[in-house]
Amino acid sequence: MKSSPAPASQPAAHGAGREPWWRHAVIYQIYVRSFADSDADGVGDLPGATSRLAYIADLGADAVWLTPFYRSPMADGGYDIADHRDVDPALGTLSYAEELVTEAHRLGLRVIVDIVPNHTSDRHPWFREALASPPGSAERSRYVFRDGKGPDGSLPPSDWQSVFGGSAWQRTPDGQWYLHLFAPEQPDLDWSHPEVRADFESTLRFWLDRGVDGFRIDVAHGMAKDLVEPLRDLGADQVHHGIVGAGANGDHPLWDRDEVHGILRGWRALLDTYEPPRAAVAESWAEGSRRTLYTRPDELHQAFNFDFLQAPWEASALHRVIDTSLAAAHAVGASPTWVLSNHDVVRHASRLALPPDTDPNAWLLSDGKQPPLDPTTVQRRARAAALLLLALPGAAYLYQGEELGLPEVADLPDNVLHDPVRVRSRRARKGRDGCRVPIPWQRSGPSLGFGSAPPWLPQPADWSQRSVAAQSDAPDSVLSLYRAALRLRRRHGGDGDLTWLEPDSTAAVLAFRRDTGLVCAVNLGSESVPLPACDVVLASGPLDKDPSGRQAIPADTAVWLLPDVRGGFGG
Repeated sequence: MKSSPAPASQPAAHGAGREPWWRHAVIYQIYVRSFADSDADGVGDLPGATSRLAYIADLGADAVWLTPFYRSPMADGGYDIADHRDVDPALGTLSYAEELVTEAHRLGLRVIVDIVPNHTSDRHPWFREALASPPGSAERSRYVFRDGKGPDGSLPPSDWQSVFGGSAWQRTPDGQWYLHLFAPEQPDLDWSHPEVRADFESTLRFWLDRGVDGFRIDVAHGMAKDLVEPLRDLGADQVHHGIVGAGANGDHPLWDRDEVHGILRGWRALLDTYEPPRAAVAESWAEGSRRTLYTRPDELHQAFNFDFLQAPWEASALHRVIDTSLAAAHAVGASPTWVLSNHDVVRHASRLALPPDTDPNAWLLSDGKQPPLDPTTVQRRARAAALLLLALPGAAYLYQGEELGLPEVADLPDNVLHDPVRVRSRRARKGRDGCRVPIPWQRSGPSLGFGSAPPWLPQPADWSQRSVAAQSDAPDSVLSLYRAALRLRRRHGGDGDLTWLEPDSTAAVLAFRRDTGLVCAVNLGSESVPLPACDVVLASGPLDKDPSGRQAIPADTAVWLLPDVRGGFGG
């Protein structure tokens, strides 16, 4: 293993000296395999990502989050890791990772990397040693191996189900079974083992010493498990539809157990030994007050706000989610986070245009044909949602391509799908490939500027007009809207609080004033709503006029207003 270099210099914080950068940052998620391909193999890589960092800085983001680029057989897109302290040859080298951090810092961007602690790849040296060793051996104790049920042990040790579908147990040639809460190629670690804890602390230090600014903790609520014999069956209380342990509430044998917080406290103590202190965000599907536990002052700095991501396009529902999210964050002194899309969910440009109560998976299984989406609704809601997201206090996470208005690619044919969810669910779920299609940079070429070879997932033909090149100089493009919003957010956004502005005559408008003076109003109804006397500084789309000549917000449109709003909405 090469020796650790001196830590890369840290970029200056926007608003340095006032508050930690992560409390108000805009973090741009790079799905490495789909961002930029430097070596013409059709797969994105670290040098490609480095070459495009200036674009992210110009967009106005404060940091990047990179999905796993570690050595992996890619059974689950890199979330099956064979070596946490090396780079997969298909994605680059360790030197390329260090160069990316250095270049990001030169551009004023911080770097967050994924850590995947619940499981390893079945190609990890530890698991290979486990399979080569007998039942009951020390080598097997780092994972969860158990004897099966039945006279000959041919039945799984429990009825636990994999998040991806099917049993969570896989039998080995010698007759024992091992636990995998995701794919069989992802055996679960036993976090009661001291070697497991020590090895991950070494992994954290390895990347911190190379200058990374923080971590996104994959399945942060899934490490601790109740493995006391006999293992308790769950019956109908199983994971369904890919929601990873939602509603577990502390008493589930696999998800959101209290013991996980001891692990996270240890990681927070380690992060705080670095100067400046580094940050960590939890991917936790724990609900309500349980999620708040992950961001207590001695634990992680943030947790993804999946309640906001899952909220319907409806004013009262969004109002409620925003209120509860702010209250939960403030209760423990954390900053709230806001996110609309990521590499695991249907892109919000499509999702928000679905009729109420539509199951996104059922829509995907119809190749996006049932129900058909109205292109105008797709565009208007995606643009309005962007201004809502970026006006809220706290940190905002953007998923690559949402600034281009990219929709879900719902009609990918079976022969190009890679996600193990498709096979494991026996085609009951189409999987996540549709949100992972490589993004378009140019109007033409074999991969629209993603690289010089056809991409690993095919891009729709109309993405030429959605490319960065097509949108960069178009003042009304989605990209121009994001750039303008992020510039204004630097002055009028950030951490803090908000005050709701009650509408005079309609509940369809969601309107609030930030403590910086910025007012955001979103019309989630079907009719235009007159604006009060104000100065509109940014709108997600063209405004209307009411019969008296006053400006009005059309349906599915958001506006930012300054400096004073005089009067009410709709009056």
